[in-house]
Amino acid sequence: MHFVARNSTESAYQAQGYTLRSDPLVLFRQPPTTIHGSPVLTHRRTHSGGSIKLLHHSTKQNNNDIELNALEPLITQEVKPEPVAEDKVNTEHDCAAENCKRVTINVAGLKFETQLKTLNRLPSTLLGNASKREQFWISAKNEYFFDRHRPSFHAILYFYQSGGRLKRPVEVPVDIFIEELEFFQLGDAVIDAFKASEGFLLDNSDDIEMPEHKISRVIWEIFEYPGSSVISNVIAIVSVVFILTSIVTFCIETLPQFKNKDCTNATVYDADGNPSSIKKFNYSDPLFIIESSCILWFVFELLIRFIVCPSKLKFVKNLVNWIDILSIAPYFVFMIAFFITNSCENNSRILSVLRVLRVARIFKLSRFSDGLQILAKTMQVSLRELSMFVLFLSIAVVIFAGAIFYAEAQSEDSFFTSIPDAFWWAVISMTTVGYGDVYPTGTLGKIIGSMCVLAGLLAIALPVPVIVTNFNNIYRQTTGRGNHI
Repeated sequence: MHFVARNSTESAYQAQGYTLRSDPLVLFRQPPTTIHGSPVLTHRRTHSGGSIKLLHHSTKQNNNDIELNALEPLITQEVKPEPVAEDKVNTEHDCAAENCKRVTINVAGLKFETQLKTLNRLPSTLLGNASKREQFWISAKNEYFFDRHRPSFHAILYFYQSGGRLKRPVEVPVDIFIEELEFFQLGDAVIDAFKASEGFLLDNSDDIEMPEHKISRVIWEIFEYPGSSVISNVIAIVSVVFILTSIVTFCIETLPQFKNKDCTNATVYDADGNPSSIKKFNYSDPLFIIESSCILWFVFELLIRFIVCPSKLKFVKNLVNWIDILSIAPYFVFMIAFFITNSCENNSRILSVLRVLRVARIFKLSRFSDGLQILAKTMQVSLRELSMFVLFLSIAVVIFAGAIFYAEAQSEDSFFTSIPDAFWWAVISMTTVGYGDVYPTGTLGKIIGSMCVLAGLLAIALPVPVIVTNFNNIYRQTTGRGNHI
């Protein structure tokens, strides 16, 4: 390559008012030797020891043209190459030492090729440990053979190549992918992290605390872990019977023929001997006896579990235990109020609302039912999706309630007297319930009602697939594939 000096051209451009940009190559060449004021610099490589000789030619300017004169005697300048370390020149690439040897992995007929050092990054895994993968070596074909799921191995090999990035292929089911991770021994930490990313609830079985005393440990297993022994199964059956009996009693006592049977008329006399009639509690009422028996079992079970539990603090923080307390609290509150006021009628009116809490006993069945546990875990995992649904529904209810109110404001027989009054119509329309107690009568109101129904379908359809996926994951995790609840 020839680098032409810029001296003559710069003067020509400056005469016309132009300036040249600075030559960026000036930093990469040696200062030229000038002959007649305008050098042309060329170079060539000689064959004497690999040195570089720079040849300088002279030029002169005539009528703004650059002419090449006869070659002047060569002015040479040798540039000696930098010395290279002798060990670097003579050292050859040792592939065996650097573990860059290529290996072939055959997964059910699909061949993968990678470097040995890529697999050796994770020595605790099946592919990264030489002794573990040796049993799958086929010397006749010079490859490793695994009769495993082929689509899953793309992600497993990329886990080695990327240094720890694991992404499940879309077409691979979660349970099959987890089986492959366990077979190739990627480790519990990796598998747990993957399960958490897929919405699984991880059961920390290693963190389960057990009572130190042997008898307390046995009693705790019997009452806390149904199915762990024959006695625990018997205790679980007895608990379920009491729970169902209490729920049936709660429903039956609301029938008209059993109304006010818990109170009876009694005659009392004051200090002057004047009689008066009051209502006292009827302790002989069969429903009260059945209810008291159920409460007695619930209290006994709760106290036993509290006494033998390994950690009192964790026992108090457990939501299931609070459900047990709320299910028996109305009974004791009612009895305490009766003994204070000595009036059954007043107690019934004041504490009638508290009796609704007795329906919480149905949640006690969750300790003995896998189905209720799966449902509870699904709701726990899907809290974000459920909150999104509530947010979408709330915004749409406000929008369509305001729209339907002003659309029906001119109608004389309008059902919507205010925007808060239209909230009910918006909710039942978006959830596609449609009781028909309130409805739009005008044309514009019917159009808004149609849009409200469509918006409700969209708001419900968006989070439902995520919730269903979480339910399927937890169902497979809890019961296994193909098992029934």
